[in-house]
Amino acid sequence: MVDERARCAWVSNDPLYRRYHDEEWGRPEHDAQKLFELLLLESFQAGLSWITILRKRENFRQAFAGFKPEQIARFGDADVQALVTNAAIIRHRGKIEAAIAGARAWLDLEATFPGGFTAFIWETVEGKPQINYWRNAKEIPAKTPEAAQLSKRLRDRGFRFVGATTTYSFMQAAGLVDDHLLSCFRREGASL
Repeated sequence: MVDERARCAWVSNDPLYRRYHDEEWGRPEHDAQKLFELLLLESFQAGLSWITILRKRENFRQAFAGFKPEQIARFGDADVQALVTNAAIIRHRGKIEAAIAGARAWLDLEATFPGGFTAFIWETVEGKPQINYWRNAKEIPAKTPEAAQLSKRLRDRGFRFVGATTTYSFMQAAGLVDDHLLSCFRREGASL
């Protein structure tokens, strides 16, 4: 049976892409480790297509200790070298080192920021999703002032590869903003 429901314009017919859109993208995420996973994946996506990352997601999960920041933070030079030679993931040394630095920054936020990493992230939108009303994909910005602010705050805490475009993509993925098109079946209030 062909699923002909209206989706956001960026979604292709690839079943993996559709499943990601339908089941995950834009749903408000409050689990600190899951938020870290999404941010890590978005940072690896910089300059690449999202489908490339989705297709390698399970490989990333294996290579990066199930996205557990506590374990990634302990990665050393030998781990970096192993990851740089791992053809199953994106082998960009800078992004790999940024993931490790990000895990360490995540641990610091969990220990020092009231409410931890989740509160730090959701503070960007004052704790509730920002609902946008886009009629077509051309209206959706690549970055916003809130994304630029989050980017700066993350960088100030030790994260890297988190420019405003990356952080806006993260905000969309983690449901801090609802950028489902008005015509999309996943749109809040749309009939399913």
